[in-house]
Amino acid sequence: MQLVIDIGNTVAKMAAFRGEELVEVAYTSNETLEELPHFFAKYPFKQAIWCSVVDLSAIATSRISTVRVPCLQFTHAVQTPIRNAYSTPETLGLDRLAAVVGAQQVQPGRDLLVIDAGTCVTYEFVDATGCYHGGNISPGLEMRLKAMHQFTSRLPLVPPEGELLEVGNSTETALRAGAIWGLQHEIEGYIRAFKHKYPQLLVFLTGGCRFSFDTNLKNIIFADKFLVLKGLNRIVLYNNE
Repeated sequence: MQLVIDIGNTVAKMAAFRGEELVEVAYTSNETLEELPHFFAKYPFKQAIWCSVVDLSAIATSRISTVRVPCLQFTHAVQTPIRNAYSTPETLGLDRLAAVVGAQQVQPGRDLLVIDAGTCVTYEFVDATGCYHGGNISPGLEMRLKAMHQFTSRLPLVPPEGELLEVGNSTETALRAGAIWGLQHEIEGYIRAFKHKYPQLLVFLTGGCRFSFDTNLKNIIFADKFLVLKGLNRIVLYNNE
């Protein structure tokens, strides 16, 4: 079995895989990884991989050292099963790369657009030959709401949860509707543009945010919130084949 640890900006995910089968996912603090020893003790892990988009605390580093199996740190030097055409690969977010690997494993031989709607929204493209061309980065939902508050004098900070109208009838509903519908229209615009250029395109949507799409787009979208974990698992298997 494989242990996969994905340390994100807000939380850390831990996953147990049996080959390519996802067995369990658990969550823990990205600063302390306090649940890691308990999770590790649950399964007969033979190998592990970890990836972080934040600087590890001393406590988190110590916890990872308790993983008493071969443990691969996913860095830019680690080989992946896709070709990376990014012009500055050393600056590429490792979670972005792992998500692309995960999507390409699920749907090999297809043109893929991978959209990760988290703290930021990332748009990644990998073609049918398995070549990753790069992607775009955009502000996420909460970042948009915070920016409208922080960069103005009088606009309040509103939560993403709450009444969502087609046309806002108060400042609060106008801010929420503008952020949510604006982000959804942005995502749909990307999908339509790529679909026009690559007619056989498939789309993977991952991350914490969920959106509704019209019927013309639904049949090409796969929602998979564990895409990064699956990609990391594929990478550790690939490096041990």
